[in-house]
Amino acid sequence: MTPPRGRFISLEGGEGVGKTTQLAALALALRDRGIDLVTTREPGGSEGAEAIRALLLSGEEGRWSPRAEALLFAAARADHVEKTILPALEAGKWILADRFLDSSLAYQGGGAGLGSDPVRALHAFGSEDFLPDRTLVLLLGEREGISRADERDRGSSDRIGRRGSAFHLDVDRAFRQLGSIEPERVRLVDASGDRDAVTARLLRQLCDLL
Repeated sequence: MTPPRGRFISLEGGEGVGKTTQLAALALALRDRGIDLVTTREPGGSEGAEAIRALLLSGEEGRWSPRAEALLFAAARADHVEKTILPALEAGKWILADRFLDSSLAYQGGGAGLGSDPVRALHAFGSEDFLPDRTLVLLLGEREGISRADERDRGSSDRIGRRGSAFHLDVDRAFRQLGSIEPERVRLVDASGDRDAVTARLLRQLCDLL
């Protein structure tokens, strides 16, 4: 008997919102509910995509133009979807991904100024418009996340994380706009307060899928 198709959840957010902490906490909470869960990340998540990740996140900030960067992200995502995400879903597993298309829409479309249409067109070609069942976007006050990122020393982060505050404010605004454009799929979640409270908010946004 073929198992029911799994669910695909992506976790999103700008710098300093606590995404890494919440990814681990949410994964634990879902597994505690008996869900067979695979965690993955973007860029990365498959052999080919991990090779592209090294190109994207290392080197000087201006290593790639915005268009080249968007193309590389789309190529990594296409391999990730084909090699990792779709096989797991067909096997009945759930996927929890650290970033997916909405990061490209926010970072390359919003922060880098490409606009959403070119990014969506690349996704339509590379990944056939495949989307998560639910996207959870962690948000703080407009400048709070940037302040947190500065506190942890942005100099040690990747080349995209090292970009200036104006870039990251544009990213934050783009994430908020996505929530208003696609409210059924994209849920905006308050990332303030203690870890358990934030995890509970994330879980509430998944109740209809559990």
